Amino acid sequence: MLRRLYDWTLSLAEHPHALWALAIVAFIESSVFPIPPDLLMIPMIVARPSRAFLIAGIAMAASVLGGMFGYYIGAVLFDSVGQPVLEFYGKTDHFAEFSHRYNEYGAWAVLLAGVTPFPYKVITILSGSTGLSLPVFVLSSIIARGLRFFIIAALLFYFGAPIRDFIERRLGLMFILFVALLVGGFALVKYL
Repeated sequence: MLRRLYDWTLSLAEHPHALWALAIVAFIESSVFPIPPDLLMIPMIVARPSRAFLIAGIAMAASVLGGMFGYYIGAVLFDSVGQPVLEFYGKTDHFAEFSHRYNEYGAWAVLLAGVTPFPYKVITILSGSTGLSLPVFVLSSIIARGLRFFIIAALLFYFGAPIRDFIERRLGLMFILFVALLVGGFALVKYL
């Protein structure tokens, strides 16, 4: 089943509308969706390595725009939309204390969350709800998401065939590692 899902994802990566799908996933992942765009981006680059940096650029731009939507949720829609999302991630109890300290180190939080498996959407909503400077937020998001997506693109562009072979031979292991990183990121949110 995992092999079929992988093959289907690779075929989707070659679909004429794959870049639009990536942009949509990257946008909503930055504000509310729990699945990272890497799941679509990586097979797209593996399928078409010549487009690696275009794919990374689209993922970055859509992710930053989605982050701005998350910021909007936090700033304007916090009570109706942001609060339930934060409750889902278990972040409402310490919010008042955290928001005061957050703005001191907000740029670093955005950078860290934008590069790591830490759920970036939590930081986008917190940034808006705590009033982190929008230019600081956007610049930090561009740097962080650019690093994340362009490093992946560069690795796949320069080492694509060996990485593809590695992934395909160890598909089960790669899936387990990805899920572990994803779950670890959510667990980290719950305990911070």
